[in-house]
Amino acid sequence: MIKYLLQGFLFGLAYVAPIGTQNLYVINTAMQKSKAETYKVALITILFDISLAISCFFGIGALIQKYYLLKLAILLFGFMVIIYIGVGLIRSSSQILEDKKLGNNSLIKIIISCFAVTWLNPQAIIDGSLLLGGFNASLPAEMSKYFILGVCMASVIWFSGLAGFVGKFSSKFNKIIKWINIICGLILIFYGLKLGYSFIEAIYL
Repeated sequence: MIKYLLQGFLFGLAYVAPIGTQNLYVINTAMQKSKAETYKVALITILFDISLAISCFFGIGALIQKYYLLKLAILLFGFMVIIYIGVGLIRSSSQILEDKKLGNNSLIKIIISCFAVTWLNPQAIIDGSLLLGGFNASLPAEMSKYFILGVCMASVIWFSGLAGFVGKFSSKFNKIIKWINIICGLILIFYGLKLGYSFIEAIYL
């Protein structure tokens, strides 16, 4: 049991640690917002990340590959929402608030943003399904629950730790918050444009 739990935990860390849309959103929130909002974003991101990991573990990628319209819908919404978030970050770089307690987002906006950076990328879902689904197929049936539990634990520890670490040292980065915003925004726009290109490619190719 411990062996498979640890395997899942290590796999989960390798799965969530590389810089992506989720990490960028959590980092940016921790740099600018209050501790309460930072942990709110981290918690919601964790919930969506765990739901995605479990779905990938049981092969939701196959549904996206099977249902063409579902894939197109995710690509289109992902393109629009992630571009919107990226542009918002760049625009906010020109009006950084000194008081991190000001300008908190509504819960609905946070949920939509966290959902977008987690779920609105069909390629990530398909890749995740291949990785996690592949592991699921190779595990003894009675041990798979411990493996996916380890993956979920990694998500909780990673995002809560990331939020806490960046939030604690954010004051040291006050002078470069503007540029961090711009860089994060540009990377998110890049991710969004990739989704837009994939949407066009899926329609015309």
